[in-house]
Amino acid sequence: MTVLNKKNRYSAFILGVILLLCAVVFFLWSAIVNNSDIETSKGNFELQSASGPVALSDYRGKVVVLYFGYAFCPDVCPTSLGILSLALNELSTVELSNVQPIFISVDPERDTVERLKTYAEAFHPSIIGITGSTLDIAEVAQHYGVLYMKVDMPESAMGYAVDHSSEYYVINRDGSLNQKISHGTDPKKVAEVLRQALKS
Repeated sequence: MTVLNKKNRYSAFILGVILLLCAVVFFLWSAIVNNSDIETSKGNFELQSASGPVALSDYRGKVVVLYFGYAFCPDVCPTSLGILSLALNELSTVELSNVQPIFISVDPERDTVERLKTYAEAFHPSIIGITGSTLDIAEVAQHYGVLYMKVDMPESAMGYAVDHSSEYYVINRDGSLNQKISHGTDPKKVAEVLRQALKS
């Protein structure tokens, strides 16, 4: 029993070290990305939703808010989508009709389009959940400077987690990047950024 407990403590220690190293890598990468030029050209992509293909170009004329995460995310994604939901509720009916929030999954192995629909709409009915092939998601993520990485968790029932950067990407009506909004930003501030983007 004592040997088993030592083995479990050792496994937990190793897992903790791995997660700490991942956090350090993400911190350093975020610093690099935040201090470099982000792609601001009029990008486009097409991924899949439960209702069919969704392309960024489908929403030309609207302000789009992108968030990259995954449905099995234990804390960061629910917090971020909760904040986004509160921000959307700050908008008037007319403003909201001109904003399209999109949740892009970086976990195509587990996140089916049906699961994403249920998950995204649980936070706000206007949020569309989309995903695609591993390659398609990687291309979209690279375009916006999003970093994500699969982390095996053999001791967990989840099997693995996906560490990812957590920011909102506000896209102008013409498809170009307006700005990024940091994780944890107050919902009223997020709403104000969306209003400013609507005016531009």
